[in-house]
Parts: sequence; structure tokens; C-alpha cells
Amino acid sequence: MLRKNTLTVTVSAAALAFGLTACGDMNGGAEQTPEMGEVEETTENTEGMEEEGTDGGNGDTGAMNEYFGPECEVPEGEGGYEDMPEDPVATAIAGNPALATLSDAIEQAGLAETLDSAEDITVFAPNDDAFDALPQEELDALLADQEQLSEVLNYHVVEGRPTPEELEDGTFTSLQGGEVTTSGSGEEFTVDEEAQIVCGNVPTANATVYVIDGVLTPS
Repeated sequence: MLRKNTLTVTVSAAALAFGLTACGDMNGGAEQTPEMGEVEETTENTEGMEEEGTDGGNGDTGAMNEYFGPECEVPEGEGGYEDMPEDPVATAIAGNPALATLSDAIEQAGLAETLDSAEDITVFAPNDDAFDALPQEELDALLADQEQLSEVLNYHVVEGRPTPEELEDGTFTSLQGGEVTTSGSGEEFTVDEEAQIVCGNVPTANATVYVIDGVLTPS
């Protein structure tokens, strides 16, 4: 936002009176002398000017601070996406009620510290509905197998912090080693042709989060 500083110009009363008297004499009449402090000059200070859409603490600009999607709204008082930019990604996920199951899975796989200390990554984060859509037996088996759980979760994490434009026809290398593909445009994107992004481009201190409605399976 542009900040304005108002500088009050203090003018010598004697000099001002003299100038106005002289002017009045030239025009055949006297003019009223304004009181001290009534003459103001406004200047605009552009130092430190900020533009809307600049970074949310991660050094990037524009779209990096503009998350989108039909499920970005969280009921007031329950925490949400607006609280995530200040924290590293695993901590940020733990504070979002829509990602409770994912947070538990990250802790169970022992990946919280790894994710929080990583630099410039993107997490395709399955929400609670994504995990609920799995058959209970399959979900229980996944959560009980730390090695498999770690592999699946690492597949949801890719290198770099792609913008929405880069998701239109993207291929990204995951921490698991496989490739994750994305397609779409605008605010509608699909990951691996099976999961939809329902809240995208959410910044955290060290990562970008794209919340998805399905659990991805490494090929």
C-alpha cells in the first residue's frame, strides 16, 4: 500500500505578511493573511512501497500468495489455510483441521522433521475426505506399515514449488523417486489423472501445498 506523509510547511509570519501586503498593495487592496500552520504541502513517500499479491513470507510473488479452490474455506475459529504461511509444512499441515489424517500419517511415518527441514518442496496433500474414501481395511493396513506409508507419503512430495501455470501440463519428480503428473488450467487441476486439487497454491514457510481429494498411488 502507498503511504503518504503530510509535511507541514512552517512559513515565517513576517515574510508571509510582507509578501501578501506587497501583493495587496499592487492590486489596490490588502489580502487576508492565513494563520500559521494552515499552509500544507503533501508529498508521497514511495519508499518501501508494497504491492498486493507479494510474497507471504516465502520470497515469491504474485500467485504464490493467492490460494484457490472450492474447499479453501474453513469455519471460523477452527484454523485454516490463512494460518499456514508462517510455519514449515508438516507443522502447518498439523494445524489445519482438514488435513488431520495426513498429519497423523506423517507423524506415524516419522517424516515430520524431514518435511519441516526441507527447502522448496511441494506437497500434494490428501485431505481427510481422500483418506475416508479408501476402504477401511486398506487404510488400516497402510497406516500400520511404516515403510509402505513412508513410500506413499513421499510420492506426494515433489521438488520445487510450481505455480498453477506450471501445473497445466507438468511432470515432477517426487521424493519417492517416481514422477507425478498434473494437468488442467485456471483453478481446475488434476494430479495423476485421478485426484482433483480442491485448495491449491497454499504457501508455508518452506513449501507450497496443493490439497487434493484422493490418495495417490506410486506406480
